[in-house]
Amino acid sequence: MDMLQTHISKKAIARFLSLIAILTLTHNRISAQDKTLDYFVHAGLQNSPLLKDYQNQARSNLIDSMRIRASYMPQVVGNSINSYAPVISGWGYDNAVTNGANLSAVVGASQKLVGKQNLQNQYDAIRLQNEGLHVTGKISEQDLKKTITSQYITAFGVSQQFSYNNELLNLLLKEETILKQLAEKGVYRQTDYLSFLVTIKQQELQISQIRIQYQNEYATLNYLTGVVDTSFALLASPGLDSNEIPSLENTVFYQQFLVDSLKLRNSDAQIDFSYKPKVSLYADAGYISSLLDQPYKNFGTSVGVNLTVPIYDGHQKKMQHDKISIAEQTRGQYRDFFKTQHDQQIVQLQQQLESAKQLIEQATGQLRYAEALIDANRKLLETGDARIADYIIAIGSYITARNSITQSTISKLQIINQLNYWNRK
Repeated sequence: MDMLQTHISKKAIARFLSLIAILTLTHNRISAQDKTLDYFVHAGLQNSPLLKDYQNQARSNLIDSMRIRASYMPQVVGNSINSYAPVISGWGYDNAVTNGANLSAVVGASQKLVGKQNLQNQYDAIRLQNEGLHVTGKISEQDLKKTITSQYITAFGVSQQFSYNNELLNLLLKEETILKQLAEKGVYRQTDYLSFLVTIKQQELQISQIRIQYQNEYATLNYLTGVVDTSFALLASPGLDSNEIPSLENTVFYQQFLVDSLKLRNSDAQIDFSYKPKVSLYADAGYISSLLDQPYKNFGTSVGVNLTVPIYDGHQKKMQHDKISIAEQTRGQYRDFFKTQHDQQIVQLQQQLESAKQLIEQATGQLRYAEALIDANRKLLETGDARIADYIIAIGSYITARNSITQSTISKLQIINQLNYWNRK
């Protein structure tokens, strides 16, 4: 009995220190519950370089729009060509060709003439690029939200496991005090008491493993959102609700196909504009002289019109239109297949959601029986009428039911997260 008391004393001290560490950790976490799902989603969106890249591309496209406008304004350039070809002892370039010397300094201006429809079509191309970036940005934002929410749910599930396993450990430690006294009085055998101690030790080990897993999941959540923080805390409930899913045509995912269609129409129209006659005006003024005859009078000016009319190019225009037509067919095929997949996925997710809810109800009923069994065994334990093996089995049933509820709840939240992904308009 003395050996048992010494063993019990050492074990009690070790468990007491372990419990203090766990409770301290739990207290620190609970005091930092201000980091909700919204906090991490907001941080992820703010820190995402991809979303910033889309914004910068849109700003760059606006500059391209201004460049188009600038390219059809008068273009002024200055040119100066100066040469000297000496003839020495009859040797040198033919003066009839070189004039001996040439000196020029000319300022020229040119102006392209373009129709309003052609110019508007080019502006529309830039606008459609920005609309495409806007749609792509929304979809990327939705992807990021879904990924962050999924990781948050995973980490939240582990934190729930930590909480109820810690509650169970507290309960076991209280019962251990009673059982120790009864074992010392000979009401229970030493082997029964040691079996109970093994159960407590297993529970402590389980909590340590869950704690490590939670640290890893929490660190992954910080990594995804770009948050630099080595501490971690218990997470608040995600608070997700399943919303009504709009038709695909009313979501941002369908808008990408509409924008692609408009881009193809714009490109098709631009082909026709590229084959229209092109007219440009030019004018210059300056000094051009061979320095041979009255060079001081060689100041002058000139004006002109350049006209380009396409006549024949081997039917390349039709070929380009055919390519656009093929691209439009491909777009339609992708759209139809995407719609089919979307509808199938929504139905599957809704079925999975109902199954998860049913599992939660079943596990909740099992949990009530497990809690009643534990309460009954606890009362019998205090009077010395309970079998330790039965009590340990009841504890195992309780843990199994709680794990089942947690896993089903996390599964339900993950499904809701996937359903809500398709709500973006």
